Amino acid sequence: MANLKEIRNRISSIGSTMQITSAMKMVSAAKLKKATDTITAMRPYSEKLTELIQNISASLEGDNSGVYSQERDVKNVLLVVVTSNRGLCGGFNANIIKQVNVLKKEYESANVDLLTIGKKGHDVLRKSFNVIDNKSDLFDHLDFENSAVIAQVLMDAFVEEKYDSIQIVYNQFKNAATQIVVTEQFLPLLPVETSGNASSDYIYEPSKEEIIDTLIPLSLKTQLFKAVADSVASEHGARMTAMHKATDNAKELRDDLKLSYNKARQAAITNEILEIVGGAEALNN
Repeated sequence: MANLKEIRNRISSIGSTMQITSAMKMVSAAKLKKATDTITAMRPYSEKLTELIQNISASLEGDNSGVYSQERDVKNVLLVVVTSNRGLCGGFNANIIKQVNVLKKEYESANVDLLTIGKKGHDVLRKSFNVIDNKSDLFDHLDFENSAVIAQVLMDAFVEEKYDSIQIVYNQFKNAATQIVVTEQFLPLLPVETSGNASSDYIYEPSKEEIIDTLIPLSLKTQLFKAVADSVASEHGARMTAMHKATDNAKELRDDLKLSYNKARQAAITNEILEIVGGAEALNN
C-alpha cells in the first residue's frame, strides 16, 4: 500500500484536475448558449432560401440552372473537413476522421483531396491525405464574410473543373449530449424534386435566371457558414459533456483515494499503538 504522503499528493492532484474540468465545463456551457442561438437563428433562413431556389429552379427550362448544377464523372473529389482547434471534447474529432476514412473507401476509384477547417483534423489527416489547404484560422474570426471567402474558393474550383464533387463533413448539433456526423453535398447542386404544381404563374423581376445566378452563390455560402456554426455548437456541447464526465470520474477516484488514505492512516495508528504497548510490556518484564 502506498504511504500516506503519496496518497495525499494524489488526492491534491485530482482535486486540482477537478477544478480545471469543472471550469472548462462552465466555459463551454456559456459558449454553447451563444453558439446554439446562432445556429437556431440561421436554420430557418437557410431552409427558406433553399426552398426559394428550388421553387424557382423547378420552373426553369433546359440547362438554365447554372454551372453549379453540372454533373460530371466523379474523378476528383474534395472533402471539406470541419473539426476543432482544441481537444478535450470526447470523440468529436475522432468521429469526423473515421467518417473521412469511410468516404475514402467509397471513392477508391477517384482522387480524394481535403480542405481542412480545424487543427485537430488537419494534424491527423495530413499524414494519409493530400490536404490542399488548412483554414483553421477561420475559428479565430468566425463570421459570414470570412466563411464566404472559403465558399467562393470551393465554387471556383468546381467551375474550373478541378473537382467533380465537393462535400462537407461536419458534426451537426442536435443537443449538448448528441452530435450527428453529417456528409453534406456542396457541389454539384442536388437535383430539384419537383411536384405537380411546382410551376406557378408568377412575374419575376429581374428574370428567373438572374435571380438564380444571384441566389445560388448566396445559398452555397450560407450552407458552408451553417455547417461551420453547427460544428462549433457541437464542439462546445461535446466538450461540456466530456468535462462533466471527467469531473464525475475524478470525484469518484478522489473518494476511493480518501478511503485508501483513511485505511492506511488507521493501519499506521494501529501499528504505533502496538509498538507502544509492546514497549510498555517489555519494560514491565
